[in-house]
Amino acid sequence: MKPDTRPRIERRAVDGVLLLDKPVGLTSNAALQRAKRLYRAEKAGHTGTLDPLASGLLPLCFGEATKFAQRLLDAPKRYTATLRFGATTTTGDAEGEVRATAPVTFARADLEAVLVRFIGRIAQVPPAHAALKFRGRAYYEYARAGEDIPRVARDVDVHALRLVAWSAPEAVVDVECSKGTYVRVLAEDIGRTLGCGAHLAALRRTATGGFDLADALALDRLEIMSDAERLAALRPAATLVAGLPALAIDEVDGRRFRQGQPLLVPGRPDGECAVFEGDRLLGVAAVAAGVARPRRVVAERARGEAGPA
Repeated sequence: MKPDTRPRIERRAVDGVLLLDKPVGLTSNAALQRAKRLYRAEKAGHTGTLDPLASGLLPLCFGEATKFAQRLLDAPKRYTATLRFGATTTTGDAEGEVRATAPVTFARADLEAVLVRFIGRIAQVPPAHAALKFRGRAYYEYARAGEDIPRVARDVDVHALRLVAWSAPEAVVDVECSKGTYVRVLAEDIGRTLGCGAHLAALRRTATGGFDLADALALDRLEIMSDAERLAALRPAATLVAGLPALAIDEVDGRRFRQGQPLLVPGRPDGECAVFEGDRLLGVAAVAAGVARPRRVVAERARGEAGPA
């Protein structure tokens, strides 16, 4: 066996959030690993998978920011989706094989009327090629093996469906929805309602958790930036909890909080809050009956760490 002569990457502690514009054809994990190597980061994670077919906003969390990634996983999403009518596929999107075709005879007004019917809380049956698990295996593993498994409908929320463009047989639709919504299933269900079938031809995530695609960086841009420029592009972990009420505490209570001790906060409303000492995020606490108990605590920065606090 030949020795590995590739240069060893020295990892470092990097904290912050990167807004990445994921390209088509790359898995979310592959995009994460490329960004992680560029930052030489010890720890990183993404905040909601985009299929290889999909592109767009993929926030990446580094270091201490990963402790708050769940807030983005739970956040509503916004997409620009291209629906192709008149053909259904084995996967519900353009990556599958065409299963059936039908003529597209409806008018724009018909499509707009049907879109309205899918706004609100709807039940979706997850696709056979989903990453959800059944008896310890992903749905797509069963699908690839030709095995049928029970797929139970789940309630999701579609906040808005706006027709952006219509040129038969394709429609471009702006979709705002809750986490867990499968846009390819939405495309299939709309096509079924119109009587001709449909599949998802393209998908681009444009917003999530208060972040917008307009502020995201593409991988090729990230690769030509200097190390200082890349670090400057990171947003602080505090941006992930911007929607929470803030609890300001002093240095003494700050030490107690970092040690996991509860704090007395008489008169404070119950619920989650972001805890700050000055302008520094210390973590997130759950308040109940005038007591704030630490739920997520930011570790104290050590020498050599990089990125915004």
